[in-house]
Amino acid sequence: MKNRQKQKWIVPKQHGAWAMLIIPFVLGAYAGGLTWLHLPLFVGWFFLYLATYPLLMAVKLKRTQEYMWSFYGYTAIAAVILAICLWYVPSLFYFGAAMLPFFLINLSYAKRKQERAFWNDVAAIIVFCVAGLASFYVGREELTIEAFELAAFCFLFFLGSTFYVKTMIREKKNPMYKWLSWGYHGILMIALVVIGYPLFVLAYVPSVVRAVYLYGKSLPIMKLGILEIANAAYFLIAMIVLYS
Repeated sequence: MKNRQKQKWIVPKQHGAWAMLIIPFVLGAYAGGLTWLHLPLFVGWFFLYLATYPLLMAVKLKRTQEYMWSFYGYTAIAAVILAICLWYVPSLFYFGAAMLPFFLINLSYAKRKQERAFWNDVAAIIVFCVAGLASFYVGREELTIEAFELAAFCFLFFLGSTFYVKTMIREKKNPMYKWLSWGYHGILMIALVVIGYPLFVLAYVPSVVRAVYLYGKSLPIMKLGILEIANAAYFLIAMIVLYS
C-alpha cells in the first residue's frame, strides 16, 4: 500500500497556470494557421507541463521518491509525442532550448522555496509565451512580427494577472503592490494607445477594472479563481476577434 501511494500521479495545483498553458498556444495556432500537427504538439506540451510540477516539488521538498515517478511518467509520454512533432518540424528543438534557461530559473527558486517570487512568475510566463511562438511557427513555418506581437500581448496580460493576484492574496496588505498593480495597468492602457494599438485596449479593460475595483475586497479563493478564468476567457476571445 505504501508503494502504491508513492506511485500515484501528481497533478499541478497552480490552477492559474492552466490559462497560461492554453491561451498563448491557442492564439499562436489561430494566428499562424491550424494544422494537424497542433494536436500532438499541444498534447506533448500538456504532458511536458505536467512533468514540471513534480520535478519542482521534488527539488523544493527534497522528496524524490514521492514525486519523481510522476515526473518520469509524464516526461516519457511527452517525449514520445513531441518526437513526432520534431520529426516533421525539427526546428521546434530551438523553442525548447529557448525555454530551458527560464525553467532553470524556476528550479532555482523552487530549491530556495521561493516559488512565489515575482521574478519566478515572470520566468514561467515567458516559457508559456515561447510555447505560443512554437504554435505559431508550426502553422506558418516562420516567425513574423505578428507572432511576437501575440506573445507580447499574452505576456502583458499574464504579468498584469500576477500583480493583481498578489494584491489579493499574498501581498494584500502591502501598499507597494497596490500601486505596482494600478500603475502597471494604467501605463499599459496608455502605452497601447501611444504605440498604435488602441483597439487592443479592449482586451485588457476587464483586467484594469478588476485590478482597481476588487482591490481591498475579501474574496474567497474559489471566487477569485472563477473571476480570473472568466477574465482569461474574455482576453482569449477578444484577441481572436482582434486578429480576425
